[in-house]
Amino acid sequence: MMKPISYVDALNNHYGSMGFPPYQWTINDTAPLHRVSKPLAECRISMLTSGGVSHCTLPGFDPDARNDHRLDTVPGDVSTVDFNINDSYYNHDDADSDLNCIFPIDRLRELAASGEIGSTAPRFWSGFMGRIYNRTKVIEESAPAFVEKLREDAVDILVAAPA
Repeated sequence: MMKPISYVDALNNHYGSMGFPPYQWTINDTAPLHRVSKPLAECRISMLTSGGVSHCTLPGFDPDARNDHRLDTVPGDVSTVDFNINDSYYNHDDADSDLNCIFPIDRLRELAASGEIGSTAPRFWSGFMGRIYNRTKVIEESAPAFVEKLREDAVDILVAAPA
């Protein structure tokens, strides 16, 4: 029988070998998670990737970024061939040939077209790329600003696609 991989230990060893300090994992005792109050077929869904995905009309992300709180707006109707991936912390060969591996825009659109979800939001998101160690800024600034943008778009569910 194969022994399970200790994800936390593996990450700490991997990033430690690159000179990063041990990661201090956030424990969210008060996260405002709740059950969806309506059927998926009535929900508006948006998506966020943190995989260094940038639209070709925007500057690429710094592939070795630390504490990058940049958040790009991705129009809901763009083609998946119009993106670049700039991240040195994972192998994105498959995503380079099919963006849906890390940012499943087409799959989400198919779910909306088939009626399995109500609709996609008018914009998707790419950002928070890099190793973010300044959690206070995330909690006090970046996350609340992002939540406000989701509210503007009347988003019911956010799909997070981390790298």
